[in-house]
Amino acid sequence: MSERVQNRSAGQGPGGKAERRLAAQLAAKKAAEAKRRRQSILGALSGVAVVAILVTVFVLVNRGDDDAAEQAAAPATSAPAAAPTAPPAPQLPEGADPALTKKPTVEAGKGELKKLVVTTLIKGKGPAVKSGQQITTNYLGVFYKDGKAFDSSWDRGEPATFPIGTGNVIKGWDQGLVGVPVGSRVQLDIPAELAYGNDASSGRPAGPLRFIVDVLAAQ
Repeated sequence: MSERVQNRSAGQGPGGKAERRLAAQLAAKKAAEAKRRRQSILGALSGVAVVAILVTVFVLVNRGDDDAAEQAAAPATSAPAAAPTAPPAPQLPEGADPALTKKPTVEAGKGELKKLVVTTLIKGKGPAVKSGQQITTNYLGVFYKDGKAFDSSWDRGEPATFPIGTGNVIKGWDQGLVGVPVGSRVQLDIPAELAYGNDASSGRPAGPLRFIVDVLAAQ
């Protein structure tokens, strides 16, 4: 076998070089195609990730807007109404009966009332009320015949202060409270002529009246 034949068989001839170049070109082409496929896949994945992020942000923003809209549309709940507070207990003179801190109960009178009747329910330990003094009282007034209330300092939540024995109040009070010890609770049964009279059209309580009066102070 000649040397030329041996070289060709060993792949060193012109035909062998061409084959190697072709193989290299094919390999380079395959590598380039593989690179392009990887880049395409990565680009697609990146696009999907971006879209997913945008969708998530959009959903969260819309959810926040919906929550805000629901809160704005929800009717405002009104605060619970405050429970009514009881009037403060009256300031009692020293040594007074604690019963004077409670509103008295009053019943209707019996029979025909012809004169002023003063009944001591609780006797106080203070000085006697004098004509011309300013007295402070808690009182409850009712109609003598049926016991229905028409006036009460208890319901207003504060005692009443006024001069006594000087014509500033009805005669039944001027006459019935002078001489009563401070700290007392008295019942005044007052005929119409010593109260507001019998004329109901005047707007004042007409007929005989009954008052429960607590004398808290006198100056």
